[in-house]
Amino acid sequence: MPVFRWGHAWDALHDLEREVDRILRTVDLTFHGMRLGGRYPAVNLYELDAEFLLVAELPGTRAEDFELTVSGGVLTMQGTRVDADQVSDDSFRRRERFHGDWQRSVSLPERVREDGLAAEFRNGLLTIHLPKVEAGQPRRISVVEDIDT
Repeated sequence: MPVFRWGHAWDALHDLEREVDRILRTVDLTFHGMRLGGRYPAVNLYELDAEFLLVAELPGTRAEDFELTVSGGVLTMQGTRVDADQVSDDSFRRRERFHGDWQRSVSLPERVREDGLAAEFRNGLLTIHLPKVEAGQPRRISVVEDIDT
């Protein structure tokens, strides 16, 4: 007669894993350069000649569920993602998809023309065009020699 039964032995570990996942969702483990935490939404930022291009993944979100602001070289995205499954928390064995209120701020490497921002949202991808401020041309300064002294 076996002392250890494989069929039910792992149930407690699955419950423990679910509880640890639930607790760790409240902890932000994001470090600069490493994405260990669940930063939402995931973004890519590209630098092109005339603009920066930011692409954010927002699956399951509608355009009216989020807003964008830019100020002082920081782009802020915030909104809500509703979990459409309507499944109770006790039923989950693993939950990796984010739901609820979120906010993400991204520092921009240079100043952008805030009046020229444009955003497109299609198939769960948010694309934000951030036009660069045109660099001023160097100005030549005339020097006049004072010969009276």
